[in-house]
Amino acid sequence: MHVFVTGATGWVGSALVEDLLSAGHQVTGLARTPDKARALADKGARIIAGSIDDHDLLRTAAADADAVAHTAFNHDWAHFAESAGQDERAIMALGAGLGGTRKPLLVTAGASGLAKGRPATEEDLADPASVRRSEAAAQTLAGRGVNVATVRLPPTVHGVGETHGFVPILIKRARETGVSAYIGDGDNRWSAVHRRDAARLFLTVLERGIEAPVYHAIAEDGVAFRRIAEAIGRQLGLPAESREADHFGWFARMAGGDAAASSERTRALTGWNPTGPDLLTDLADRGYYAG
Repeated sequence: MHVFVTGATGWVGSALVEDLLSAGHQVTGLARTPDKARALADKGARIIAGSIDDHDLLRTAAADADAVAHTAFNHDWAHFAESAGQDERAIMALGAGLGGTRKPLLVTAGASGLAKGRPATEEDLADPASVRRSEAAAQTLAGRGVNVATVRLPPTVHGVGETHGFVPILIKRARETGVSAYIGDGDNRWSAVHRRDAARLFLTVLERGIEAPVYHAIAEDGVAFRRIAEAIGRQLGLPAESREADHFGWFARMAGGDAAASSERTRALTGWNPTGPDLLTDLADRGYYAG
């Protein structure tokens, strides 16, 4: 199988490229810079130079592949609406390249904000008012006959070496303020998955074929936010204490949100079984705090 991967040098995408190549598949990866292109070439992937704003390129690359995994997303939190719009346009361009075929397209989305008071399931619908439009774009393509599914990722896709996710934001904030904080009693929960397990779910679905509109890459249904803060505090030698929401600034909604989610249906359907370290084990590794 020949798979076109956007975000091929990113956190999940790079792991997926390695897994695809190890499984004997051909990979073409999208690379924005010469350095990223070299990193992909060194792994054995083919290269397409460009970005997710190059819509003609995306359409052509999708049409030339047997399957597409869209893992790219510009995590510019200060301009999230712009990033979401960029993502939606890229998804529509990829779908245009696959029109009239049954080639699979996997689209990445988030698993936060889907349910209240219980773990979200694959059956829960994305909020139509959400700024991020990944799932809405996938649903539009499905209505046009594109063979598309969404893979939802939890708030933390963790692993030693992580630099751009939500946990690094918490580590940075703790260093800046001298306290590893949580809001209220800190019982709100974050679901989690190791990046290698997330990549393996993409691989599994690509190899099996799309059998459902939504998959959950969730290894842990919910880790109490207070325990995350305590784990960070231990490694930084800082107290873990409750603070008001404004301690987190723009990140307060995420820090205080309950983002528990289940992957029971995904596991039953695909046989996916996460084996990577859990979040708190990773947070005990000093490599998480390098730099």
